Amino acid sequence: MSLRQTLINANTTSDVGRWDRGVRALLPFVLGGLWLTGVLPAVAAIPLLVFTVMLFPTSLTGACSICHATGISTLPEQDGSRPGRTAA
Repeated sequence: MSLRQTLINANTTSDVGRWDRGVRALLPFVLGGLWLTGVLPAVAAIPLLVFTVMLFPTSLTGACSICHATGISTLPEQDGSRPGRTAA
């Protein structure tokens, strides 16, 4: 498969589950609030906020290129089992 096709598949394949999407969407706001209230110092807050803001678009699209490249998926399997668990 070509690099172009790999990138297209990575950006069109949904591999982020509902809970994962929720955490990715809320985390920038929680960290921002902690930073603005002075609970989290700027030295720690700024790198964390940069990282979580980079994850935020994946919560909107449901596709994460890093998860796709590593083969990780937080979506439930079609048979109802969870990723990483085997169906009994």
